Amino acid sequence: MEEKDMMQQEEQEQSSTPGEAPIPENTPENELGLLKAELAEQKEKFIRLYAEFDNFKRRNAKERVELIQTAGREVIQAMLEVVDDCERAEKQMQKTDDLGQVKEGIQLVFAKLRNILQSKGLKEMKSIGEEFNPDFHEAITEIPVPDENMKGKVVDEVEKGYTLNEKIIRFAKVVVGK
Repeated sequence: MEEKDMMQQEEQEQSSTPGEAPIPENTPENELGLLKAELAEQKEKFIRLYAEFDNFKRRNAKERVELIQTAGREVIQAMLEVVDDCERAEKQMQKTDDLGQVKEGIQLVFAKLRNILQSKGLKEMKSIGEEFNPDFHEAITEIPVPDENMKGKVVDEVEKGYTLNEKIIRFAKVVVGK
């Protein structure tokens, strides 16, 4: 065993520079160097991750602003057809005295408007005769009803409610029977 120890000691002496004592691997100086290297590596990773996240936030904010600016564009473009129809109807109303034609033209424009809004996901809520539900209805007033079956139900609709892609955008303003 003594020969092994002597050989190891000779190898250590040969590998170290003259005048310097070899540093064993588990000394505090060596551990400190390893920790500093690991810390530098972690700092580098953190800085890169932080920069990447910062770029993501900027990109996301830019996309959100663009989306908000152009959100209504498609709907507005579709509505321009209705505006054109309204202008034509207005010109026609000034030229003709036939109330039937004017009425028919306005109904056509209104039907086109409804169809465009429905194609964009807008739906009317059905309220009259339905059970009052505060999740869908806003009660304006209550009125006495002669029929017991109508108590707690919507008797009249003052303002229609609408959903856009299954999300309520306006509650129906209703009169409830009591």
